[in-house]
Amino acid sequence: MEPMRHASAFLLPSSVEIADALSSPAYALVVLNQPLPRFAPLLWERAKLRVCADGGANRVFDGMPELFPDKDPGEVRFKYKPDAIKGDLDSIRAEVKDYYTDLGVKIVDESQDQETTDLHKCVAFIRDYTPILEKSNLHILVVGALGGRFDHEIGNINVLYYFSNMRIILLSDDCLIYLLPKTHRHEIYIESSVEGPHCGLIPVGTSSASTTTTGLQWDLSETGMHFGGLVSTSNIVREKKVTVHSDTDLLWTISIRKSS
Repeated sequence: MEPMRHASAFLLPSSVEIADALSSPAYALVVLNQPLPRFAPLLWERAKLRVCADGGANRVFDGMPELFPDKDPGEVRFKYKPDAIKGDLDSIRAEVKDYYTDLGVKIVDESQDQETTDLHKCVAFIRDYTPILEKSNLHILVVGALGGRFDHEIGNINVLYYFSNMRIILLSDDCLIYLLPKTHRHEIYIESSVEGPHCGLIPVGTSSASTTTTGLQWDLSETGMHFGGLVSTSNIVREKKVTVHSDTDLLWTISIRKSS
């Protein structure tokens, strides 16, 4: 079984030279309708495609100038204009929609689709958008997916499972989350300057009869996990590389350092 390798190099400062091919995939960014994390501009610069989900456009319009209080808000808004805005468009403010329309931003109204979430719509758009993006090495970074209403958070986590063959990372100021599919062994390379030490492995939707890890304070050895029993929360990374092998899909989460 081929290992799937993971690294959070997208959180490293732009001044850090990233030489490893593992650390330089093609990134797309999705902005949902929650406050922007402090590192949103860094992710924006890393991304080749930036998509706002409906009210996420309000967050970019309002929030990016707030992250650059010493700069002219108009210049900041012009610099950080999305490539597309997609969703049912029930949350985007009229003046924000007009502003981005005048700048030529692609706005896709999918109000006829009430069966999928705005994140689902954005991921499907990015999946179908390429030729710009290298699909085999594409990572979709999602900000605003955590915090706010719990049902929205669960809906966003469900997207990880629906698109389990795609690399999707949910980010907040405090942590990141992504799926470890059972089809692979996993090698997670810890960027200790920007993430950790607290982490967790969580079986959502189905129990794990056997999960084995290395590199953690409390490693698992063919351990079963399920809700109502053991779930590996509040674990701690101890090595630069963490390995995970499980008989079921697991969520990996790790804290993001406040200095990142």
